[in-house]
Amino acid sequence: MSSSAVFLDRDDTLIRDRGYLSDPGGIEFLPGAPEAVRLLNEAGVPAILVTNQSGIARGLLDEARLSAIHERLRELLAERGARLDAVYFCPHHPEGAVPELSISCACRKPAPGLLLQAAKDFGLDLPSCFMIGDKIEDVQTIRGVGGTGVLIDTGKPVGPDVKPDFVARDLTGAVQWVLSAMKK
Repeated sequence: MSSSAVFLDRDDTLIRDRGYLSDPGGIEFLPGAPEAVRLLNEAGVPAILVTNQSGIARGLLDEARLSAIHERLRELLAERGARLDAVYFCPHHPEGAVPELSISCACRKPAPGLLLQAAKDFGLDLPSCFMIGDKIEDVQTIRGVGGTGVLIDTGKPVGPDVKPDFVARDLTGAVQWVLSAMKK
C-alpha cells in the first residue's frame, strides 16, 4: 500500500453538514463527492475519513449511532463505486455534557491524534499526505504533521493565520489537484 493518503473531513466536505447528524437517513452527499472518492480509489490512494464528532460528548448521539451513520455512508459510497479505506473520529469536546468525553484531547482536530493513529495503522508517511476539508482546522491538522492542506471554499471566513496549499471549489477539484500534485 502507498505511504501517502488523502484525509477527508466529513461535514461540508463529503456530505452536507446537518448540524450533529444523528440519523443515517440524513446523509446527503455534496455534488460529485462519491465520484471524487472513487478517483482516489482508482489511483490507489487511501481515502481516510477523519472527523470531529462532538455530538457524542454533547450527548446528542452515541458511538453506536455514529457507527450506523458511517456504515450507511460506506454503503452509499459503495453504490457509487467508491470506498473509504478507514474512518477515524474524535468523540470529545471540552464543553460536552458527557463527563468522560468532556475533555481536551490529542485527537480533536486540529490536534494530530487521528492522523497519527492512521499513520500507524496504514504505515503512512504523514509529510507526504494530504488533507481536504472545509475549515482552516483541517489545514492546521495536516500542517501539524508536515503534510499538505487543501481547503474547500464554502464561503466561510478562514482568517489570515494559515494559508492552505490549494483552495478548491468542491471535493472533485480538490482531489484532481491532489492527484496532480502527487505526480510531481
